[in-house]
Amino acid sequence: MAARQRVSAHMNDRRLDAVTLEVFRHLFTALTEEMGAALRRAAFSPNIKERRDYSCALFTADGVAVALGDHMPVHLGAMPMSVRAAIDESGPLDKGDVVCLNDPFRGGTHLPDITLVGPVYGGSSSQLLGYVASRAHHSDVGGTSPGSMPLANEIYQEGLRIPPVRIYTAGERNDDLWRIVLANVRTPVERAGDLDAQLAALHAGRVRLLEIVARRGVDEVVGAMDELIAYADRLVAAGIRRIPDGRYEAQDVLDDDGFGTTDIEIKVVLEVEGSRLSLDFMGTSPQVRGGVNAVAAITASASRYVVRCIVEALINEVLPAGGGSMSSVELLLPEGSVVNAQLPASVAGGNVETSQRITDVLLGAFRQALPDLVPALSQGTMNNITVGGMDPRTGKTFAYYETVGGGMGAGPTADGLSGVHTHMSNSLNTPVEALEHAYPFRVTHYGIRRGSGGKGVHHGGDGLRRDIELLSDGTVTLLTERRMRGPAGANGGEDGAPGRNTLIRQGQETELPGKVTLDGLKGDVISVRSPGGGGWGEATP
Repeated sequence: MAARQRVSAHMNDRRLDAVTLEVFRHLFTALTEEMGAALRRAAFSPNIKERRDYSCALFTADGVAVALGDHMPVHLGAMPMSVRAAIDESGPLDKGDVVCLNDPFRGGTHLPDITLVGPVYGGSSSQLLGYVASRAHHSDVGGTSPGSMPLANEIYQEGLRIPPVRIYTAGERNDDLWRIVLANVRTPVERAGDLDAQLAALHAGRVRLLEIVARRGVDEVVGAMDELIAYADRLVAAGIRRIPDGRYEAQDVLDDDGFGTTDIEIKVVLEVEGSRLSLDFMGTSPQVRGGVNAVAAITASASRYVVRCIVEALINEVLPAGGGSMSSVELLLPEGSVVNAQLPASVAGGNVETSQRITDVLLGAFRQALPDLVPALSQGTMNNITVGGMDPRTGKTFAYYETVGGGMGAGPTADGLSGVHTHMSNSLNTPVEALEHAYPFRVTHYGIRRGSGGKGVHHGGDGLRRDIELLSDGTVTLLTERRMRGPAGANGGEDGAPGRNTLIRQGQETELPGKVTLDGLKGDVISVRSPGGGGWGEATP
């Protein structure tokens, strides 16, 4: 049976003039960007400090997104569900309360992504103004392998699962909970530092919102939040009306789940009628044993991202940073499928890999309706690599996590970019200097995979090659996609080259599967070669 999800915006009768509304739009966006800057500066781990694997957002008192920082799309579209879970399951949040959660089945994405949610009270009557939230990918939260992205067949193997619980109550930290969390991770000092950085982000957001209220007043600020949501909803409806009415279908497959199940199918039927849009994923593969299952929050996040991209391109206008409630969009998700997994499914790869394939499938469906607008497919994977072990320089455990950029799909007006993170990932590649400083590694090769992008009138971007030599023994996990077939070109353009994973041991190269955990030895080189993007348009001979 399909799960129907629709959120309505909280409306306010009062209307602000267009100039004032635009001022508030930028104030709220700047607030979330400052939250992100505070988190990044205070973070301990290179994954957050260098790669910027975090997101921050502002919500109304009803839990509807007002502003989302220019951070990680896969986080931001799912964060409203985390805030909703924090409100519903933790009860009313008082001043000084902070809720912590990472449970994918309660609004989370996968276990390494920990979300903190806190209320903001202000005004003469000290009323609830809204919520601020920060989410960050922690490079280890326990589980069967360092980095907490293991080849697992149930979520209990993937790490510590945290339902919505108060980590702060009235400004006082719950030390028992804090100790439980840190006792279940391999790098407790780093985890404590990153959690403190997330708290700093909440503080920055709270302070800035109260400053805005002090200048503008509670009624005007709360009214502006509601009006921005309503304005975004009107823009989304206007964009959908520019899509030809009809029924459009697309499908694609995941390579495998790491446990022998291959060609895992994702299907979508897109129906447009006036200003209404339905995205129906019926016919998608049932959830599988391996960790490529995506929870509903992930599918909602990818859907929100693609709809927003299409709408902004059609109306030639950027939506307010919150994107609205998406009340014009209906999402139909079959329960127990790889796009709406149920307990006890393993889901580590659903966030990072299946989210990309959902994006690809949605773009394929929109291309049927808008063939001259939608670009070719980008790399379609985040090329996840984790390594953990004992650092001989310090005698302490370490856990490294990174995603690797690849080729962007070409579009109707330009070539795709090379060596970048695309779609659901908006992170950076860790600089070589930061990587070698923080971990017992040596980067022996880092460059563009020339010619890996698909040819066409416009060429797809090229992928990357990143070779990391281990300077100590360690456990290595690779969680990657697009190793069996490359990203599809569009309008006659060629497909991009598929990616490759290679182990170089004592000079001998061994091809590795797309998903694998192995015991790495000192001197081993792990080579990740990411896919190129698809080309656009048939090139003339």
